[in-house]
Amino acid sequence: MMIGRVTVTLLACFICAGARLASCAEAFDFGLSAGGARLDGVSVESTVKSAPTVVLVAGLHGEDSSSVAVRAAVAAYAQHGRRTVRLLAVPVANPDNAPLAFPPTGVAYRENPESNALWRWLGSQAPDLVLVAGEDTSGLAMALGANSVANMGRVPARHWDGAGDQLATLGRLPRSEAGLELQRRRSRSPRQLATELAAHYGRDFDQPLYIGAIALIARVRLGDLADVQRIVEPWVDGSKDSLARPSALVMAGHIVFTELARRTGDPRYVAAVRKVAELGFDASGQMREAMPYHGEFSDSVFMGTVILAQAGALTHEGKYFDMADRHLRFMELLDQRPDGLYRHQPASDAAWGRGNGFAALGLALTLSELPRDQAGYGHALQDYRKLMAALLPLQTRDGLWRNVVDHPGAYAEFSVTAMIGFAMQRGLENGWLRGSPYRRAVQRAWVAVNSRSAAAGTFIDVCESTARMTSLDQYLKRAAILGEDARGGAMAMLFATELMDTGTTPYKH
Repeated sequence: MMIGRVTVTLLACFICAGARLASCAEAFDFGLSAGGARLDGVSVESTVKSAPTVVLVAGLHGEDSSSVAVRAAVAAYAQHGRRTVRLLAVPVANPDNAPLAFPPTGVAYRENPESNALWRWLGSQAPDLVLVAGEDTSGLAMALGANSVANMGRVPARHWDGAGDQLATLGRLPRSEAGLELQRRRSRSPRQLATELAAHYGRDFDQPLYIGAIALIARVRLGDLADVQRIVEPWVDGSKDSLARPSALVMAGHIVFTELARRTGDPRYVAAVRKVAELGFDASGQMREAMPYHGEFSDSVFMGTVILAQAGALTHEGKYFDMADRHLRFMELLDQRPDGLYRHQPASDAAWGRGNGFAALGLALTLSELPRDQAGYGHALQDYRKLMAALLPLQTRDGLWRNVVDHPGAYAEFSVTAMIGFAMQRGLENGWLRGSPYRRAVQRAWVAVNSRSAAAGTFIDVCESTARMTSLDQYLKRAAILGEDARGGAMAMLFATELMDTGTTPYKH
């Protein structure tokens, strides 16, 4: 009966108490349990500026009396006239009563998903204090204070005895080690982040793959043109054959030569781009059905289309634009869903995060090259706008997109957020998108990417490389990398330099 009364109170607080209350309380999720239950929380914003963040965690052994107490405390705090802390609460952190261990072990989020999800989420939020309700046999509070949480820093934690009135008296908390690091990260401009990451990524091009190419393009934007030319020189002076081991990843790696061709006017770079674009034509010069090596993956909206459009722009030969349009339509037939999102490939209808990021990146870069009077421009623009409109409402409260973009509880993924943020920013720059919702989405994506990027070149939750999966569950359980990742670094650098190059005022949280 007690649980029922608290539930009614909470609903009344969050739904029926008017605009003031609705604006300060917000539900969210941050993961999935091993059994597929969503890990939910609620936030209550402070009424004072620059307030510390407090997290209240309960239900470490499933739904219990601590969960009831936390819900009641949140409902009471949301109605308080002066809220001196930003409160985040998780009433049931472990709905399946799975074994917990902190710091967590295993591959996130395939193994020990409850421990990994809570730990990494806490690190990304960088609270100044964590209050743990109920039994803490897993040692969460002790681990938070003794370890750098998700590479962010240590967080003070202690037991909470259930007294809701304590929350209103916590406003003078000092910043935690993690909170100070989050402040430092969020103070960085796009140029500062890109410069920090350039110390770790874009330093070689031993294989001409798209990841290295994107990082090198970002370095060119930072002013490192001569060093990038030095790094790629073996691929244009005849020492190495960039198509000796052709693949979609290699084709997309040639976009770095487009950037260099425009910066230098060196015809060797144009020839390298044309060499790949010619793969779209047979021996008689006729267009193929599509670019090779696409594997039916939505990745090829980026990996096959962009290089063709760039070849057309560099050479002024319309056949490359026509082939770009042909390839894009081919990929749409394979992978575009009726709702505008992209399945990763036809074996599963799952809207994998980076699979949609590749589509967003590919469409934005292709539109950047196509002449407006070219036959395929209107179609590409329509596809781009349809995808952006489908993605816009799927951004999480923290500004990220998920590893399966339309599945609540799927983990928030770093690389897709940078890719979509880039694509939306490019659209706003060129007038393909308009309106404050898209501007806010880019701002929130920038805060998320900046917050989850360490100066040491580590990131929170970059999805591992993903081949052909056959079920939604396989996509949901792709490993989330906490640490260094060249792909994450490249995409963050691309997004940051896009904001930097356009003269956009650095976004702050």
